[in-house]
Amino acid sequence: MREALADDDAATETLQPVVTEVEHDAGLDFVTIMRPDGTRVTHPTDTQVGAHYLGTIPDAPEPLSEEFVGSLGASIRTIVPVLDDDQVVGWVSSGITIRSIDAGLPQRLATVAIVSLFVLLLGLGGAVLARRGIRQLAGDLPASTIRDAVSSRESVRTLSSAMRAQAHEHGNRLRTAVGLLELGRTDEAISILTETAGRQQLLLDIAADGSRLEPAVQALLLGKASAAAERGIEWSIEIDPAAPRSTLTAVDAVSVCGNLIDNALDAAGESEAARWVEVSIMPGADGAVVFAIADSGPGFAPGIEARMFEEGVSSKPADASGRGIGLALVRSIVDAAGGTIEVSKAPTLFTVTLPGRAVQEEGQR
Repeated sequence: MREALADDDAATETLQPVVTEVEHDAGLDFVTIMRPDGTRVTHPTDTQVGAHYLGTIPDAPEPLSEEFVGSLGASIRTIVPVLDDDQVVGWVSSGITIRSIDAGLPQRLATVAIVSLFVLLLGLGGAVLARRGIRQLAGDLPASTIRDAVSSRESVRTLSSAMRAQAHEHGNRLRTAVGLLELGRTDEAISILTETAGRQQLLLDIAADGSRLEPAVQALLLGKASAAAERGIEWSIEIDPAAPRSTLTAVDAVSVCGNLIDNALDAAGESEAARWVEVSIMPGADGAVVFAIADSGPGFAPGIEARMFEEGVSSKPADASGRGIGLALVRSIVDAAGGTIEVSKAPTLFTVTLPGRAVQEEGQR
């Protein structure tokens, strides 16, 4: 483009075929190339070539977006500089007319309506999983030991916080999508809605494909995915459908998974670079199930690693939420079930191996 603009005689002949193809491929109403003073070199209407650009040319060499009434009528356009080193040698303005936006709006609104309905159905699916999970929690509460009582409290806490995060994220995304629709930015509205849909569809697909994962844990993972998204943490999960269900009760399963995920999200949130949490649930040796969670956090505080599973020990201040209980409770539950916990660093990785429940036993239940 710089070479073409330097040729006073052949600039239009060289550039017009290119911008015409770009207009068609990108679905734009116009791509106008002009010289630094605003004299048009290309335009969809031949008679407008050589005339002055109708729109704002920035004082500084930087992009500018605006709505402006030009030769094709009212349009939304963006103008950017063409630079040769630090010198402006031209400008390019591309845009779409309001008339074109209005013409395509009914079809786009129909698409958004379909996507919104899909997201709503996914939300209802998550609610069903949560309801099943909470019913299991309530039905499995044994009052015989203090540990079980604490486990029940932790399960309700982490599951309810996950569901609140999911509801909050849904609300924020729907409100944002509505605002984008009002601004005519339909594609961005669809993108926001489908991002949530894709993330939740993963776990719902796993449930539909015969995974033996606890319904309460499925609901927990759906909610924690939303919590990660709200905190700007990249969330990835891998669940092997062949992984057996552990021998833990729903209460203890949610307590173990929830506490480890909460710790990982807190740690990843402190990372100054990449922020991510990775969860996997896989079959282990001899019919076991392996739950692993890694995070990008800064690692363990000095002096904590050797004592992290002791009650009252935490890298965070103790408060009403029970800091210093989580890992001690996780160790107690895993030990009672005959499982193991392994911890490694760089990155931080907790690996919990638990005895799996036999398929025949699941069928009897």
